[in-house]
Amino acid sequence: MATSKTFFSIFFILSISVFSIFSSLTVAEDSHFFHKTVSPKLLGLQKEKLSHLHFYFHDIVSGPKPTAVIVAQAQITKTSPTGFGSVTMADDPLTSGPELDSKLVGKAQGIYASASQDEVGLLMVLNFAFTEGIYNGSTLSVLGRNTVFSAVREISIVGGSGLFKFARGYAEAKTHTFDPKTGNAVVEYNVYVFHY
Repeated sequence: MATSKTFFSIFFILSISVFSIFSSLTVAEDSHFFHKTVSPKLLGLQKEKLSHLHFYFHDIVSGPKPTAVIVAQAQITKTSPTGFGSVTMADDPLTSGPELDSKLVGKAQGIYASASQDEVGLLMVLNFAFTEGIYNGSTLSVLGRNTVFSAVREISIVGGSGLFKFARGYAEAKTHTFDPKTGNAVVEYNVYVFHY
């Protein structure tokens, strides 16, 4: 009888030891997680709000200090009526009014590319990097299609940083002025964005 009690005692102790080892391995493994669900409050996120921003985008492609320059183009671009295949890098001023010397509120930095053979349709990949007021240092990420000769265009807001973390929404773009001789344009933007 003593032998079987001893055997069960040893078996019980070994079982607890093995369970403890596997438990500690599981805990150690869980500390290097790939995915987990978290509460928005953990990141300091409060109630989501909808903001409206209004500004003017100055795309200057001519003159001694252009803010947008073609950095690549295809062979077909030279004969394409839509400029298909050209890629432009931009660092365009964003201002509070349509005049270039009105208050600077940020920059539109990124690329736009002529992506349509049938109409002037641009693929826009930009960050609106704000420098004014409470939004100083915050950005909105823009990704979408811009058919520049349409009266009003809607372009997606797909994210942001700073006060625009987790942003989503859209921008309405409307040409304010366009000079066909120089190619320079001023575009009015109304941006509607959900963010925390």
